[in-house]
Amino acid sequence: MSALIESYITELTPKARGAIRGSAKLVITGEGAVMLDESGARAASEAGDEAADVVLIASDEVFRNILSGEQNPVMAFMSGKLKVEGNAQRALKVSSILTG
Repeated sequence: MSALIESYITELTPKARGAIRGSAKLVITGEGAVMLDESGARAASEAGDEAADVVLIASDEVFRNILSGEQNPVMAFMSGKLKVEGNAQRALKVSSILTG
């Protein structure tokens, strides 16, 4: 597991733990993926072999900007910087967890 993915796990586990129902996968383009569920965050495969209710796909820069509050996740989606696959309502919930 890369240091980058480890840093996401460290940052996202307290935000996701107990706050998310179902599962969400963050695919950091070219770097790896992180799975979020009610137990926290863990490394995941970028490939579709691990199912999630929603998959958010973006570059490290976009995810970092969302996490820091510099980028609104809805605007990132509208501008094509953030791609969403799956449940749109779940994507909104995940975005509120990421920015919270």
